[in-house]
Amino acid sequence: MYKLSLFPFTLKVGALNACFFAKRGFDVEVFETREDIRIAKVVKGRSINLALSHRGRQALKHVGMEEKIVSKGIPMHARMIHSLSGKQSPIPYGRKAAEIYPNTRLNFDHKLQDWSAETGLMTFARSDGSNEQIKADLIVGCDGAFSAIRKQFLRRSRFNYSQTYIPHGYMELTMPPINGEFAMKPNYLHIWPRNTFMMIALPNLDKTFTCTLFMPFEEFEKITTGDEVIEFFQKYFPDTIPLIGVDALKTDYFRLPAQAMVSIKCSPYHIGDKCVLMGDAAHAVVPFYGQGMNAGFEDCLVFEEIMDQLNEDFSTVLPEYTRVRVPDDHAIADLAMYNYVEMRAHVNSKWFLFRKRVDNILHFLMPKTITPLYTMVTFTRTRYHEAVDSWHWQNKVRHFLKMCLLFRLCHFFFPAYNLLFRGRCSFCLSILVLNICSTFYHKDIALLHMSLVWL
Repeated sequence: MYKLSLFPFTLKVGALNACFFAKRGFDVEVFETREDIRIAKVVKGRSINLALSHRGRQALKHVGMEEKIVSKGIPMHARMIHSLSGKQSPIPYGRKAAEIYPNTRLNFDHKLQDWSAETGLMTFARSDGSNEQIKADLIVGCDGAFSAIRKQFLRRSRFNYSQTYIPHGYMELTMPPINGEFAMKPNYLHIWPRNTFMMIALPNLDKTFTCTLFMPFEEFEKITTGDEVIEFFQKYFPDTIPLIGVDALKTDYFRLPAQAMVSIKCSPYHIGDKCVLMGDAAHAVVPFYGQGMNAGFEDCLVFEEIMDQLNEDFSTVLPEYTRVRVPDDHAIADLAMYNYVEMRAHVNSKWFLFRKRVDNILHFLMPKTITPLYTMVTFTRTRYHEAVDSWHWQNKVRHFLKMCLLFRLCHFFFPAYNLLFRGRCSFCLSILVLNICSTFYHKDIALLHMSLVWL
């Protein structure tokens, strides 16, 4: 029987991984640096509400945990955009488990001091000053963006690593219930986009909202008194003041300093057949696409699928996992950075809303050809990098269709030049169509016929 050691840090990806491996019959040890979070005091201000979508649900479903976890959340049907004037515009979209396995043990208060990629021997420090050594056949690092396991990778040649801190920090605020009910409509991701900064709010089961203010650090530092907090919110988020409360704003704003956000990419994800990275340890992403946890959960499912294909031979499973997963995780990291700009600056523009409507219409008319990027990422298991490739291709199709429409309008409004347009422009557009379709023929060759009909 294989002995497996997991380092979960947050007990999200690590705990789910424990379920996957225990279900296969592995002897699983889970190690956590901190004390047992089930009995520890919760510190507000350092967390961001998590979004669970199709990818994460598929992973949970595989270990029989989907319904139990979903029942602890609140469904999000759409974004709700709050303008400066107070107008609201909807944009539609779409831990204990590890302990139920007798071959799984949770070990808290175990801080990793050192480990060997050759032998699998690990040394832990305990809070009482003692040390403990444990040996494992496979070490799985799910220990977050500042992974202790990954430090060993950094000492090796041909390991690629990059990290990017964005200029914005985040701060958590709480919107209490009003008369025992939610202060706003609960089934929405509420967004207050203000170009260089924004605030979002997500509902909780206790009828509160967790509001998260994302803003450049220098803007946070400019506000030094309670009165300046209220003045700032009166200028940019006036509709939230009566909902959060003046006194609460003055207190919560200074509870903790703004927290930093980092995006991390690395490769490969494995060392030999002894260690593999998953979750934020492999690919920390900024929280603006709601895919951080989902990507981590999908890591577990992809690893499970590869183990099925390669009969649990870790000498081939780990390299294949790296080969398959790295391009997808890098793609979602880039998408999250892209959405970081879109959410704070674009979602409030009329052009953005118009483009979303056009995307939905095109998807309705050509469901096999045009699928919105958000739909592919959030509601399917299309590989992240394939979704990005498809998105770029669809943008070319959209631009082409706009050109077709433009020339059609020219034909309509300038009939005297109809023959000229048909002679020269149709030829040019036909060449463009052929170039697009010859490059991306695997998408939908019927597009060629459709385009020529337009001409």
